[in-house]
Amino acid sequence: MRPGFQNSSSTEGQIKYLVYCMENAIMNLNPDREQMVWLIDFQGWTMGSVSVKVTRETANVLQNHYPERLGLAILYNPPKVFESFWTVVKPFLEPKTYKKVRFAYSNDPQSQKIMEALFDINKLDSSFGGRNRVGFDYEAFGQLMRADDKKKSDLMNSGCSVPTDHLLVASQSSQSESLTSDHCSDDSDNELDEATSTLEDVDEKVPGLKLGYDDVPKSEAAMAKQVQ
Repeated sequence: MRPGFQNSSSTEGQIKYLVYCMENAIMNLNPDREQMVWLIDFQGWTMGSVSVKVTRETANVLQNHYPERLGLAILYNPPKVFESFWTVVKPFLEPKTYKKVRFAYSNDPQSQKIMEALFDINKLDSSFGGRNRVGFDYEAFGQLMRADDKKKSDLMNSGCSVPTDHLLVASQSSQSESLTSDHCSDDSDNELDEATSTLEDVDEKVPGLKLGYDDVPKSEAAMAKQVQ
C-alpha cells in the first residue's frame, strides 16, 4: 500500500476499493495460506494523505469483516510526523492487531534482515529495499485485475463459491506459521520467528501501528498482487 499517493476524496470509494483489493488478495492466496503480509510504503506521506474518518472506517472493515487475515503489517520508512497521526489512530485498533504491526527503516540493518527473511529480495519492490526496480505500471496491473475479475466471474457462474472471509477465517495458531505471500518461503518458519522477534527491537524506536491506509488509489493496488 502507498498512502502517500492517495488522490481521491470519496470515503465510500476508498472503502469499496479496500474491500475489492482484500477479496482479490484472498482469492489469490495459496490454498494452504489464510493470512497475508501487508507492506505500507510511506514515501510521500503527509498528515493530509489520509483522513481520520477513512482510517476509522478502514479499521472497522478489516477488524470486523476480515478477522485474523493479518499475519504481519510492515510500515516502511514512516516519517517522524507519523507519530502524531498514530496517537489519533491507535484507539481504533484492537490490541491483537496492534501487536502484529512492525516498523522498518531502509537505513536500519535489522529492518533489512527482516525483509530478507520474509521475502524474495530479488522480486521485492525496490521501494521496500528489494532489487526489483521495474516499478508499478498501472496499465499492466489493470490487465492483471481484469483477468482476476474474469476468474472470479467464471467461478461464480460455474456455481463454485469464491473464497471470502465468511468461509475462510484464519486459525488461532501462531501468526508466523501463516505469515506469507508468494515471496515468502514455505519452509522458513524458524526464520520468520527470528525475524518477528528481531523486529521488536525496531518497534521500540517508534510506537507501533497497523494499516489504516488501504484507502489509496490505483497505485496502491499494487499491494493486492504483492501479497499473492
